Amino acid sequence: MTAVAETVVSDEQRQVTVRSWKTPIIFAVFTLLFALLPIAAPREGHSTFRLVRSNAAAIQVPDLVLPSNATAWVSVVLLAAATVLAAVWTRAGKRIPLWLITVYVIVLLVGFLTWASAGATLPMIGLLGGALTLATPLIFGALGGVIGERVGVVNIAIEAQLLAGAFTAALVGTMTGTPWAGLIAAMIAGLLVGLVLAVFAITYYVSQIIVGVVLNVLVIGLTTFFFSTVMSDDPSKYNSPTVFPALPIPLLSEIPVIGPVFFRQTIITYFMYVVVAVVAYGLYRTRWGLRLRAVGEHPQAADTVGIKVAATRYWNVMLAGAIAGMGGAFYTLVSNPQFGREMTGGAGFIALAAVIFGKWDPIRATLAALLFGFATNLQGIFSVIGSPVPSQFMLMLPYVVTLFAVAGLVGRSRPPAASGEPYIKG
Repeated sequence: MTAVAETVVSDEQRQVTVRSWKTPIIFAVFTLLFALLPIAAPREGHSTFRLVRSNAAAIQVPDLVLPSNATAWVSVVLLAAATVLAAVWTRAGKRIPLWLITVYVIVLLVGFLTWASAGATLPMIGLLGGALTLATPLIFGALGGVIGERVGVVNIAIEAQLLAGAFTAALVGTMTGTPWAGLIAAMIAGLLVGLVLAVFAITYYVSQIIVGVVLNVLVIGLTTFFFSTVMSDDPSKYNSPTVFPALPIPLLSEIPVIGPVFFRQTIITYFMYVVVAVVAYGLYRTRWGLRLRAVGEHPQAADTVGIKVAATRYWNVMLAGAIAGMGGAFYTLVSNPQFGREMTGGAGFIALAAVIFGKWDPIRATLAALLFGFATNLQGIFSVIGSPVPSQFMLMLPYVVTLFAVAGLVGRSRPPAASGEPYIKG
């Protein structure tokens, strides 16, 4: 009887197995598009990748020089091989591993950079360091979005939390004379925005999308009003915060490439490293993470086993707001020592896209935010070295990649089952 049951189960499993050709198709599309570059616009000369900032670096690494057109063709061959391998595995019913996707993206990126920078020098420290700087507030926002959606609340108000954090950090940091007070105030401001979202979405069952949009508009209006009426009158008193200095970590900061990029940062960036690690670990390996995910996937079942659904959602939405508020503080306590109207520039929506791109996982969302930061910084570098790639193309690239990723490049993308759904007990 057991053997029969196992056979039935095995047959059922084989019947429901669905082969998804999305990834091989997307691989093929990107490979063909990239192959058009050396065919239609071959680039003569060599590309130089500068791996150290100056000759004064403690550890010297020679520049990496690659022939532009030849490297592009080698990349095309490798991309085609990865596409064929993905097709073979899909045909055999095997799951395409994440490492193959990672290798594909790296080869595509190296090939594109080599082709685009022909005859020029790419400062890799500036490129990667600038990407990390641009991505830091996005990562904080994305982590807040992941926590909110994992607990069942769609956080469209990430933009409001970032902007409120930036405004409050500038105001309090200037008035107190210490950036630490500004950072704490930014976290409280983000928490309060999260609290308002929680009250309307959890207690009064208002559409979470509508509440998030309204909060974005409200915070933009409030910060603009107070900027015009308070900050602009006396910037030295209300809008000139002291910024956090860069804190190089001994030994680690001297590692070629990696050291200057990751270990010569400000305290907020180091906090970001810690928050990413804590959220990634806590979400899957602690009681807090288990309860959070249970409430986001099946709140009724969580309620049945004694988990307080409303309280869990409240606390975690406020926690998500505080984390996003830290990202807002980065704008005025690191990037720019002054608050400006709508200075976040839609970063909250980019962070929300990173959440979806990252499949509601903290590590993947962080990598997605880094991709956005890299593409944004790359368009600035290309304009400096005179690359033929239009800056508008680089600005739209992250959004195009996100569309392809959600369509299936990184596999099936499914949000938490109860995300956006109010829970009415009983």
